[in-house]
Amino acid sequence: MPTKPKYKRVVLKLSGEALAGEQGYGIAPEMIFSIAHQIKEIIELKVQVAVVVGGGNIWRGVAGSAKGMDRATADYMGMIATVMNSLALQDALEHIGIPSRVQTSIEMRQVAEPYIRRKAIRHLEKGRVVIFGAGTGNPFFSTDTTAALRAAEIEAEVILMAKNKVDGVYSADPFKDSSAVKYHLLTYREVLEKGLNVMDSTASSLCNDNNIPLIVFNITEEGNIKRAVIGETIGTFVSKG
Repeated sequence: MPTKPKYKRVVLKLSGEALAGEQGYGIAPEMIFSIAHQIKEIIELKVQVAVVVGGGNIWRGVAGSAKGMDRATADYMGMIATVMNSLALQDALEHIGIPSRVQTSIEMRQVAEPYIRRKAIRHLEKGRVVIFGAGTGNPFFSTDTTAALRAAEIEAEVILMAKNKVDGVYSADPFKDSSAVKYHLLTYREVLEKGLNVMDSTASSLCNDNNIPLIVFNITEEGNIKRAVIGETIGTFVSKG
């Protein structure tokens, strides 16, 4: 018998890099399907799942801006990249029998629904996965902020932040600093004070103000999404300070 889930409605935040897999860029089909199967595991537990996808595997607005591109233009390009990732994930979910909808903050009705809060909640209640693309629809805001904003809007109980090969929050980059220490419990206040690279300050403040906990874990280990949802101790747990 499946274990009873601790959370009934979650926002899964996927970085673009998580979709790139070992190749480091673009969309790796094996990684997309691995994530889709992990989502299916928690859908079968009757958990309502919304997903926010980044676009860093295709385009980074900050990187474009650093090379002289207008920041707003670069960010809009990044938003479009997140829609590409969202459609790829939707396709993988549909292939394994999980109904899903993509909603975008920038209207593109030929490929996705426009974001409507009440409609998103209705999809969730019907057991569909809702994938939020195009960020907030505004430049200068990250997809971390999108995850925090959408979680507050749809009244999600937790944000599951899936990282690529990193199993939590560390005091420094564990791939560059062997003395980096992993944190198991943190508050958003500590995240901001220590300058930890968890999510940007806007997203952290939104989560803190709305009392939305965050679980940071490694997506490349099969079954980790389910472990987080059923309440196993995994990765780093961040809560209101």
